[in-house]
Amino acid sequence: MSAIERSIPPLNADERTTLESWLDFHRTTLAMKCEGLDDKQAATASVPPSGFTLIGLVQHMAEVERNWFRRVFAGEQAPPIHDPEADPSAPDGGFDVADDATLHDALTTWQAEITHAREHCADRALTDTGRFMDQDVNLRWIYVHMIEEYARHNGHADLVRERVDGATGV
Repeated sequence: MSAIERSIPPLNADERTTLESWLDFHRTTLAMKCEGLDDKQAATASVPPSGFTLIGLVQHMAEVERNWFRRVFAGEQAPPIHDPEADPSAPDGGFDVADDATLHDALTTWQAEITHAREHCADRALTDTGRFMDQDVNLRWIYVHMIEEYARHNGHADLVRERVDGATGV
């Protein structure tokens, strides 16, 4: 049984509640995929030659949260987290895992970015916009994109976790 509680999104709610609930559902799913692993397991590559790991995925999602909610939506000049020399607009940031990286640190950084995201969105309407590729992008679109991003990567996390210790489900 998981120590992390995950709520099923409400079946009959307003648009914002539905979007935020699905995003939180997928965020929690990723945390559950990492639960109970040590650093060595979380840094185990899925299937060589791929270097895809759960630590790398959590780091990547911290970068994605930072990009969409802080840079794009809030207009902050937030540098990359895991590779300070990287181009902030690079789409695949965070997947590379440093030798001294820990799952705890990756999860803590990711959770901090989620907190920033919630703060930036709390008093904003779904129609409020940020800038992406010289175009306006509204919060509604960002939420839908983030749900898609997490859903896709949670599928990857399923496969990696099963490869690491045989755990399936969630």
